[in-house]
Amino acid sequence: MFAKSAEVSKRIDEQVRQRQLEKEYVCRVLGEFPENEVTCEEPILVVSYKVGVCRVDPKGKPCKTVFQRLSYNGKTSVVKCFPYTGRTHQIRVHLQFLGHPIVNDPIYNTNAWGPEKGKGGIVNKTDEELLQALVEEHLSKQSLGILDVEDDLKPIIGDKGKETPGNCAKSVEVIPAKNSCQAEESNDEEKSGILTCSQNSVPEAQMCKSENRETCLNDHWAEKDPLCEECKIVRPDPSPKDLVMYLHALRYKGAEFEYCSKMPAWAQDNWEET
Repeated sequence: MFAKSAEVSKRIDEQVRQRQLEKEYVCRVLGEFPENEVTCEEPILVVSYKVGVCRVDPKGKPCKTVFQRLSYNGKTSVVKCFPYTGRTHQIRVHLQFLGHPIVNDPIYNTNAWGPEKGKGGIVNKTDEELLQALVEEHLSKQSLGILDVEDDLKPIIGDKGKETPGNCAKSVEVIPAKNSCQAEESNDEEKSGILTCSQNSVPEAQMCKSENRETCLNDHWAEKDPLCEECKIVRPDPSPKDLVMYLHALRYKGAEFEYCSKMPAWAQDNWEET
């Protein structure tokens, strides 16, 4: 049984590499998406591999996505997406370029991209300026955990990600939970920014409200290694809305297999955002 599963997995991998895998997604986007079928073939460039941010750029890799509108409720549209290539964040970046970003996309539907939020590929920022703008926006929302902050962003963040002197409760540093789940854009090459839902994060009652860091996190803080940078990081529990992005894999089809899933609730005609 194991050998057979490994063989099937190998064949699927080969189909992915040879672009023989048919993929179909559904999403909910801002505004009234065109009724007619829309094809976007704008090249996509990775701004930062570690952070996982991309943009439309002539120097990017060629790619193609076809979109078909399913419904429009006066504010947002439900759209089917058919990616013919598998570039990183391809669907999300192409929708942003078209001026219809995914409603709750934490990266490509933000003001960091400018007044038009990257519509038409207009950003008017260098890659470094864009990353800095994204960091600052997530810092203001205390949602920096949405970005995969590693070496790429450390020179940009500087002391901004550290806690404010005299008020530990304003800290935006994060602690990876022991038991966590990750929501990703399920695709072979188009990985999304990871949203982590923490199950063992520090209870709110333990968060420091004093001016003395040593009382911060009470006994929980005492358990952390003072020499470990990761142990000094605190992440508040995300809300249910933070754990779901309105982009869903409907169907994967290869030469010898097919996977189909149900239409999500937020894609129904009578759905209303609460």
